[in-house]
Amino acid sequence: MMAEGGKILAGIMKELENKVRPGITTEELDELAEELIFKSGGKCSFKGYEDFPACLCTSVNEEIVHAVPSKRVLREGDIFSLDLGVYYKGFHTDMATTLPVGKVSPSVKRLIEVTKKTLEAGIKKVRPGNCIRDISRAIQEYAEREGYNIIHELCGHGIGKKVHEPPQILNSVFFNEETEDEKIKIKEGMVLCLEPMLTAGDWRIKKSKDGFGYETKDGSLSCHFEHTIAVLKNGAKVLTVVE
Repeated sequence: MMAEGGKILAGIMKELENKVRPGITTEELDELAEELIFKSGGKCSFKGYEDFPACLCTSVNEEIVHAVPSKRVLREGDIFSLDLGVYYKGFHTDMATTLPVGKVSPSVKRLIEVTKKTLEAGIKKVRPGNCIRDISRAIQEYAEREGYNIIHELCGHGIGKKVHEPPQILNSVFFNEETEDEKIKIKEGMVLCLEPMLTAGDWRIKKSKDGFGYETKDGSLSCHFEHTIAVLKNGAKVLTVVE
């Protein structure tokens, strides 16, 4: 059922990606996301969750995650992240992607490409016998090797009947002592959301004016990718893809 929901979510995300262009508002994309989820037979995972007022999270430039859709117009050269969850047949799936808006600078293109590969590095560590900390270390090491900072204060999570479930999956091993979640052994049957968030500047964050989002404290650009991943006997299966 989660694989089915993940496929639906990935299909909706693809349709949203095709609409991203200079001149469209983030509010328009949110309205389309809600319409597509309704047509799929699912429900929005985020709308109403901790009072969040929309289906889609729409983060632009220095905004990292959870920004509320508005009448903000996307402009040529922006870097734009979409984060969406679908509740389908009793289970949630969650996914995020980051796109260039129109023509962007080489530095924006590289930030997007490295963040995508950082997620792939984390997914490679999702297999029975490893610990959650192995995922965190792989994400941090890849990002920092490529010259970017990881957002330490935000993390991935388990997912299933609730959109956010244990364990927390940190995007770094920034703290010297392991948390109890980091010590957890990965087992067949778990479903995890990995979501590295990278910045071209300093990793420190602040709350956005909308009261829901987070943005870089120094105003530097950020990027975010996320997949829902099932743990199988011999490795990982990404559920939020269209096969």
